Amino acid sequence: MDGNGRWAKEKGKDRIEGHKQGVESVREIVEACTELGIEYLTLYAFSTENWNRPEYEVKAIMELLVFTIHKEIDDLIKNNVRLQVIGDLNALPEKSQKAMQEAIHKTSKGTGVTLILALSYSAKWEIIQAVNRITQDVMHGKLKEKIDDSTFTSYLNTAAYPDPELMIRTGGEKRLSNFLLYQLAYAELYFTEVHWPDFKKSHLKEAILNYQNRERRFGQTSEQIQNTQINDKY
Repeated sequence: MDGNGRWAKEKGKDRIEGHKQGVESVREIVEACTELGIEYLTLYAFSTENWNRPEYEVKAIMELLVFTIHKEIDDLIKNNVRLQVIGDLNALPEKSQKAMQEAIHKTSKGTGVTLILALSYSAKWEIIQAVNRITQDVMHGKLKEKIDDSTFTSYLNTAAYPDPELMIRTGGEKRLSNFLLYQLAYAELYFTEVHWPDFKKSHLKEAILNYQNRERRFGQTSEQIQNTQINDKY
């Protein structure tokens, strides 16, 4: 969700105002996903690299996180949204950790959209953590089979969720920026110049339509995909 700071700067506002407006976009996109029947939505809310930002901005973001969770929790429950978190939650301030854990518990029975927040998240950190855990399990005899994709995936933060099919990046950035590097191997990538605070339901629908018009071959030829579709139909 890029472009909060630039959005604010272009309007002569403080960067924090951009983050506040970005929360409004989060609310609209979550509602849109509910309407469209999207089962999983992952938002890259705060990366491990973001800890390097000015102290006042980091503190404001953490406070905004707590405020937003308390403000939105009733609507999340009402809309049947299940909240989850990936990343190093222990790196967050205690107040933020507590708010997140309470929200996860209160929304645990939701059967609609699973909203996954990536907080203090780094794909490299996640992969290294997975390798270390695998190493420990091998050393202690808990893991004896050959390590394949399924085994490795089970050690990732996202083990309980399917891999993303579409990755949307706002704000004109055209890189992955250490986000779900393993899980995005076969995802379709969509980049837009629209800053996150201006990203609304219409932009989400445009991205999804763009995705639906792509041919996902997974290493196969177009002819193979077409033949498979024909066989599935009949």
